[in-house]
Amino acid sequence: MKIALLGTGFGQAHAAAYAARGDAEVVMFGRDPDKTAKVAGQFGFAASTDLDTAFTDPSFDLVDICLPIPLHTPMALRALEAGKHVLTELPMAATLEEGRQLVSAAEASDRQVFVDMFERFIPANRVLADTVHDGTYGRLRELTVWSAMAPLWPGASLGLRTLPMEAMHSDLDLITRALGMPRDIHVTAVARDADAGAVEATFAFDGAIARSSVSSLRPMPWGGRGGYTAAFTDGVLESTSTMGYDGKPTTTLTAYTGDGAHEVDLPPADQYAAMIDHVQAVLRGEAENQITPAGALDALELTLRVDQQVNGVR
Repeated sequence: MKIALLGTGFGQAHAAAYAARGDAEVVMFGRDPDKTAKVAGQFGFAASTDLDTAFTDPSFDLVDICLPIPLHTPMALRALEAGKHVLTELPMAATLEEGRQLVSAAEASDRQVFVDMFERFIPANRVLADTVHDGTYGRLRELTVWSAMAPLWPGASLGLRTLPMEAMHSDLDLITRALGMPRDIHVTAVARDADAGAVEATFAFDGAIARSSVSSLRPMPWGGRGGYTAAFTDGVLESTSTMGYDGKPTTTLTAYTGDGAHEVDLPPADQYAAMIDHVQAVLRGEAENQITPAGALDALELTLRVDQQVNGVR
């Protein structure tokens, strides 16, 4: 398989997963020739600044989009029109209208379209989804999802303008997959400056509540931490994780019931590698696509509603 990887920033997370697999030919595309060559060379990939060839060269099977959010849908649509499979970073669109447009285009195409909902591949999150689906501890009544981080990535803003769309989106996907869309939303936010702040959102459902909080108001020694607490009618699941520069969390998951507390065994986690594994398995015909645009639309809608309360109409 030959992959056109667009973007040399967050694209490095995808590049590392491809390089570890070693079963794909990857060309990294960027605007700056020197930077693109340097980043691509770190992974043993070819480099190019001729973006058009990602779509016109018939040898490319998959276009992997790791560009700024406003470019996600336009580039995905262009790739589909060129007959390519598509993997786009999250969120898949900058507006709900664009998101629906991508859903329609994906469903009308014979190509696969993937949205990098990487948190779905974190083992603790899989346990939560399975527990809700199976009713293991009864009905989910309360779900709190949180993350707090230091400025781990130099040059990346983690202020109120970016936190909802770039930091809360995956957590809101966890909530919508567990409980659906809320009937009421209440959002509060605070900013330290343009590049640091915190957002907390509370959601009301029929018979349940949920909270999502994200903060970048942490000093560097804090690193990154997060997790969830899910209270069911007959038990509680609590996940806690720590994360460093590589984006790979160390996670513990504990189940609490009337019989006591016990730690749930989790397999090793590398969510980006697992996501890429899933993409490759689908394209080989070995699995059904679990990260379609249609399956990510609720999380996009809820994220945009939170973002509008924080930042107004963009």
